[in-house]
Amino acid sequence: MTDLWLISVPLDKTSLTSVEKLKRTIAKTSLATCCRFSIPDLKVGILDSLLIVSDDLSKLDTLTESVIKKTHQCMREVMEQSSDKVLENALANGDHSTSQRAVLSPLKSYLKSLRVDLMSFVTKFQWDKAKYPTAMPLTSLADIINKEVSQIEMELKSRAAAYNNMKTSLQSLEHKRDGTLQTCSLINTVRKEDLVFSEYLTTLLVLVTRASYLQWERTYESMSEFVVPRSSRKLYEDEKGGIFSVTLFKRAVCEFKAKALESKFDVREYSFDLDKKRQQEIKHLHVHKKEQYGIFVRWLKVNFSEVFVAWIHLKALRVFVESALRYGLPMNYQALLLQTDRKRSKKLREELSSLFMHLDPTASKTDISSDIPGICQQEYFSYICFHINTNLLEIS
Repeated sequence: MTDLWLISVPLDKTSLTSVEKLKRTIAKTSLATCCRFSIPDLKVGILDSLLIVSDDLSKLDTLTESVIKKTHQCMREVMEQSSDKVLENALANGDHSTSQRAVLSPLKSYLKSLRVDLMSFVTKFQWDKAKYPTAMPLTSLADIINKEVSQIEMELKSRAAAYNNMKTSLQSLEHKRDGTLQTCSLINTVRKEDLVFSEYLTTLLVLVTRASYLQWERTYESMSEFVVPRSSRKLYEDEKGGIFSVTLFKRAVCEFKAKALESKFDVREYSFDLDKKRQQEIKHLHVHKKEQYGIFVRWLKVNFSEVFVAWIHLKALRVFVESALRYGLPMNYQALLLQTDRKRSKKLREELSSLFMHLDPTASKTDISSDIPGICQQEYFSYICFHINTNLLEIS
């Protein structure tokens, strides 16, 4: 499992020497890969505003990661329940190869390519000045991200609720159609001419267990003197029993139902036209679900990418603000992105603590990152460190 740490150190002589030593060490030991993380010059403002912005950005970071998780989870739930072809891959950093789709499920193929793409976006990060103008105050940049993330979260709730309601309605109708003898559809087994409905006559459908077939044949005519002789036909059968029709005068329906119940035969209320209407509704919902699946999946992919991009810009903002607060003005710092394996994170943390202990000797020399995602942000190190949680994109 991969860990991404976004760290910041001042550009003093000692720290620069430590950075060079860090690069040599990780090159020899393969503890991590290291690259510069480019953050543009932003408007610093006054110290009091930086403190407020720092607190706001921390809360916004938590919100943004939460929305990423919700969007990702929704994507998994929707795509795992459908075998439809993935219609579109809108990612953070361009298209990806489709060579793996033949052997992977649509979801796993997408997540694999998505993971590669987003990792590439982070390691080659460039600030989007068109979307987040650097001339704006830090509070304004935070507001832009907050509005964007909040809008995606709100729309996600609305779209997910609508899609799930439609899916639930379809499942309910299908359950009835494919359910027990009492509710299953008979549209493909019962013909309209099998049912008699006239001014005086009507046809009832009766549920009979397999063990009671003979009893039914012997007794149904005697349940009312108004039953049409030899009118019973077996219309449908499953492993538990069958559905038999019987024709009688309408005036005798109540009497017949009571006698049938005494003999433990259930009379099923049935309408050919209603059954046909229900089948048409199921067919319509299937078509609608397929259409909405494509629309929803595209929306999820595009907006997962959007919120992830906003999140990395937010991380950059946090590094900038914390560097100003920790290292002072004028701004003179260097941001680095470290990519390490979870197994090597302990040794890397120890190496970093040793190299940058001079920045704050009170910080622990043996600080070790927790396995809990995001805990790095809450620990205090002699250098600035923010964790970028990649667990979201693990393929299971």
